[in-house]
Amino acid sequence: MQALRIYLEHISKTFIHGVKGRVTAVDDVVLDVFPGELLTLLGPSGCGKTTTLRMVAGFENPSRGRIFFGADDVTGLMVNQRNLGFVFQNYALFPHLSIFENVAYGLRVKKLPGPEINRAAGEVLRLVGLEGYEQQFPNQLSGGEQQRVALARAIVIRPQVLLFDEPLSNLDAKLRVRTRGEIRRLQKNLTITSIYVTHDQEEAMAISDRIAVMNQGRIIQIGTAEELYFRPRTQFVAKFIGKINTLPGRVLETVPDGFTLTVLGHSYRLSCPAPPKSASGETKVYVRPEMVQLTSELSSAHFQARIVERTFLGEKAEYELEAGGCSLWATAPTSAQQETFAVQQVVGVRLSAEHLLLLEEEVFA
Repeated sequence: MQALRIYLEHISKTFIHGVKGRVTAVDDVVLDVFPGELLTLLGPSGCGKTTTLRMVAGFENPSRGRIFFGADDVTGLMVNQRNLGFVFQNYALFPHLSIFENVAYGLRVKKLPGPEINRAAGEVLRLVGLEGYEQQFPNQLSGGEQQRVALARAIVIRPQVLLFDEPLSNLDAKLRVRTRGEIRRLQKNLTITSIYVTHDQEEAMAISDRIAVMNQGRIIQIGTAEELYFRPRTQFVAKFIGKINTLPGRVLETVPDGFTLTVLGHSYRLSCPAPPKSASGETKVYVRPEMVQLTSELSSAHFQARIVERTFLGEKAEYELEAGGCSLWATAPTSAQQETFAVQQVVGVRLSAEHLLLLEEEVFA
């Protein structure tokens, strides 16, 4: 079966709230999910990601806009007419049915012949690593095994679209990592166009082909994990994807191919358009912690800082520093060759101009 494109054409959803009145949960969202792609909707609680997913599924009707599966407008179709699989946060398994019957349920609804049901259900149980569990019941399985049953039930009907709503939120940290790998492997092997919803940035970065970051009902930026992390377009995306430092800067001079600014007393030349700034030239500069270089050689540093706290995290150490009245974070590998620093030690800090980010602030009407 050929992979399907999903297209959301200016989708909006408005609710009437008993206290808040008219609430726009999703605001003019345009989204193009490529055939066979796994795209994640990522954002804080209340940003509109689950409402968007529910409109794609058919559980909610958009107040405005249209939804396309391939060339077909499915906006007005019921859930059972959209040929999709849905993996829920709470698994939604039938407790009174065996694992086999949970997986076979959708096939029985389609009234397929018994031999075909047996073949398809058995095949997908092998695919998710649950062969031999056919006669078990959901309460006899671990959380991770139940999630695999939910996944098997979603894919056994051979859907053209696969939707995930926070599917790993009930699992412990190690099991989440393993299960997201299994989901990614199955989705790619089956080449099913998929939309995945989560508020966990690490999960989104690990599992997705692309990520759509949402806030206040709108998509702020779409891109690969690397694009969003290293080239965020706005302050919200920079702060939501990973940890980032915010430092005060002052624009000194603007020239045709860039500008010069100072950060904590050191000058940097940036080859990009001049940033937003106040009348005094003040602006904000952003830099990832791993781009902050620490050294004990104070004479070669751009500026000095004092180590406030050091946290050992296995393969890396995280340092909290104070410099010129500002707090900033730095991370560094903990290999034997790597220089380490102690709490209260004064260290030198170096920043590279190519790693400094000047970002717009979102303005919502």
